[in-house]
Amino acid sequence: MTTSPRPAATLSADEARRIALRAQGFLGAPDRKAGVRGVLRHLGAVQLDTISVLARSHELIPYARLGAVPRTKVESAYWTPGAAPSSAPHAFEYWSHAACVLPIEEWPHFAFRRRAYRSRPHWHHHLPDGAYDQVIKQLRAEGPLTATELGGAKNKGEWWDWSESKIAVERALMYGEVVCVERRGWRRIYDLAERAIPSPLLHDDLDDAECVRRLVRQAGEALGVGTRADIADYHRLKSDQFDAVIEDTGLVPVTVEGWGGKPAWADPTALESAPRGRHRTTLLSPFDSLIWERARTERIFGFTHRLEAYVPKPKRIHGYFAMPVLSGGRLVGRVDPARAGSTLVAKQVSLDGPKAVPAVAAALHEAASWVGCDSVRVEHMESAPLKKALLEALR
Repeated sequence: MTTSPRPAATLSADEARRIALRAQGFLGAPDRKAGVRGVLRHLGAVQLDTISVLARSHELIPYARLGAVPRTKVESAYWTPGAAPSSAPHAFEYWSHAACVLPIEEWPHFAFRRRAYRSRPHWHHHLPDGAYDQVIKQLRAEGPLTATELGGAKNKGEWWDWSESKIAVERALMYGEVVCVERRGWRRIYDLAERAIPSPLLHDDLDDAECVRRLVRQAGEALGVGTRADIADYHRLKSDQFDAVIEDTGLVPVTVEGWGGKPAWADPTALESAPRGRHRTTLLSPFDSLIWERARTERIFGFTHRLEAYVPKPKRIHGYFAMPVLSGGRLVGRVDPARAGSTLVAKQVSLDGPKAVPAVAAALHEAASWVGCDSVRVEHMESAPLKKALLEALR
């Protein structure tokens, strides 16, 4: 249990909201020169997910901050090896907040998690003697391979019924002996870590405390300001891990009005100047780190959002993949998108009111252009007057 630290500053709820927006890349001029790689390094983690409606989530994250970056450039920015003498990718895939793309330089700081995986049973999958070693041997001999090329991803049962080679390579991934160096058609491309990770980074020398301290600090910088739960959740750290290192991270305790007296910490750099600049208007992936944690989203934006992709269709309120609309630093509505040929379909739209219409129209137009659509069709909206206004704004 933690004791409440003495706050270094008191922030209004509005100041905290603006600090969070700037920290996440939605307030102020985007760093277009650094591009997608800059977004990844700044956020520290970009979540992956199988759902692809408008685009996959790891594409939507940089799009939301930079605008219409070509989707092929997004993939290239993550996975294309660096210039000579380095041939390493700029990123690797591992478990952070969930399955995430992570900056390659963070490899040493996940040593604590690799050690934890090695010390406990792995999914309770049985793995015959020799299967693990065979996968390592094959990768060493043949180079980067998919699970299919390693001997097949699945047995003949359900989708979770993995083959021996798939179990083995995923176990090697968790242990850090193998790394995912690319996604190709959503399939992982595996290679030996000794070949893919630059040698100065390829070690587990950092102890658990140093790893966690770095990740807490990084999460605090990426969030700008957050509670214990906010910051720990960023990389799925445990509360006691957070408590053990917070005093040594450099994050400073603050009080945020309207946060119910919850202890909070801020990136000291974020407190040095008031956040100013232009707000981004965009559709947000439900897996965007700005809105990862529902409690934080409600506290900062007064906006309750839930991914309904796994909710039975009759019980959905806002749609399968409803994307919040960010405008003027506020969440002003939701759009559940789909694509039909060259048309972006807004299957269901929810707006806070008439003032949200121009922002939603602008977000839909930009998103349509980005994914190669030349028209937008709006289907269901509960308010007929708002639907009429949105259709007019889209013309």
